[in-house]
Amino acid sequence: MTVDQSLEKELELLERLIEGSDNIVFFGGAGVSTESNIPDFRSQDGLYNMKYKYPPETMLSYSFFMDHMEEFFEFYRDKIIHPEAKPNQAHMALARLEKTGKLKAVITQNIDGLHQMAGSENVIELHGSVHRNYCMDCGEKYELSYILAQQTLIPTCKICGGVVRPDVVLYEEGLDNSIVTNAVNAILSSEMLIVGGSSLVVYPAAGFVRYHENNKLVLINKSETPYDQQACLVINDSIGEVLRRVIE
Repeated sequence: MTVDQSLEKELELLERLIEGSDNIVFFGGAGVSTESNIPDFRSQDGLYNMKYKYPPETMLSYSFFMDHMEEFFEFYRDKIIHPEAKPNQAHMALARLEKTGKLKAVITQNIDGLHQMAGSENVIELHGSVHRNYCMDCGEKYELSYILAQQTLIPTCKICGGVVRPDVVLYEEGLDNSIVTNAVNAILSSEMLIVGGSSLVVYPAAGFVRYHENNKLVLINKSETPYDQQACLVINDSIGEVLRRVIE
């Protein structure tokens, strides 16, 4: 059997699984956004393989943010914010699937807001979003456009002059308990769980897969994951191309 024939059979099985499921949850990692030209962390072209004064993990930590605020925002603006990014085929397909009523939730580790831009409504953002920002002193909320329009490197609040930080989870910070609960409940109640664009090696997010109690775990990722043996279907291909072909 050729590679193309093998992929066709996998796509046919995925289509049947989706057709036979009424409660589907999608769990997505950085690989969903790389097809929108947003770099991930661990791939060959990811942030970890670029040369900086400090490792990316350090620059995106809470302690670095507090101690080296200018360098944090320089890196954040240069490498984390991608205002020009547009939803790709994966985002668009998931939005279509949600409109059918089958897809109940999208759980994402990404902070780019592309799922909402594509039209998805029930999106659970584990790590926050670059599109939400708030003053650390008075709590005033700001959109991304405010951050981008700032003349100074460190964005400040127009109400009190405090530092405006992105509403994203930095290293050394914990996930929001209410968001974690929503994600876990969605997976617990799911009939089918599709995981895409995630290596499933980074915790705590990777541990969410364990909450799926049915036997309809589908993994779509270009490389192997620690959960491959537990899945009923593994597709090692482009998530955008796979979902585009299966979800009309």
